[in-house]
Amino acid sequence: MPVYTEGTSWRQALKPEFLMRLQSLELRARYVVEGFLVGLHRSPYHGFSVEFAEYRQYQRGDEPRLIDWKVYARTERLYVKQFEEETNVRTVIALDCSASMGFRYESPMPKWGYAALCAAALSYLLLRQKDAVGVALYDMALRAYRPPSARSSQFRDILRLLEETEPGGETDIASALAALSERLRRRSLVVLISDFLDSAEHSVAALRRLRAQKHEVIALQVLE
Repeated sequence: MPVYTEGTSWRQALKPEFLMRLQSLELRARYVVEGFLVGLHRSPYHGFSVEFAEYRQYQRGDEPRLIDWKVYARTERLYVKQFEEETNVRTVIALDCSASMGFRYESPMPKWGYAALCAAALSYLLLRQKDAVGVALYDMALRAYRPPSARSSQFRDILRLLEETEPGGETDIASALAALSERLRRRSLVVLISDFLDSAEHSVAALRRLRAQKHEVIALQVLE
């Protein structure tokens, strides 16, 4: 693990040496049911498949049927659509960004720093496996939400969202997760990162509701 010094930010700690160690790990949920994790290690491919991923410039050898002529009409440049095989793993990392997560005693980073580092590392690993990952930030309510995606720009967008976030406000995990559940249109893996200083009863009830909706849930507690 990286050695942190006073003033080290979570972004500075997100170095290749650290990430290379994570690449040997496989993120698994507690249960393997109904092919929930079959999507691990699937690769994107080109063609008329499940989900549109992004555009790229046309190259010799690309199939003409993949050219988006509407884009050409606007830009006078040839772009082809890239499609991505739909994965069975769609992960949402839900981070507590309430005021208590800004606490730091003798640690070089506050709890929020470690939570953000963990979220960034998990996102990196999942995207490297070609699985879709998104991020939700909450305090009293759902503060921000980036839906799961496996496109190449997702990691950069997640990092930007984490960097722009400052801990603040009180915590209401039940209300926040209720709002999150309304955004989850498909069965997902929800990784919850928090210090869990909210009511234990409320926290457990919120997690149970997610499980009742057929979502897989992993809870990670950040301690000082």
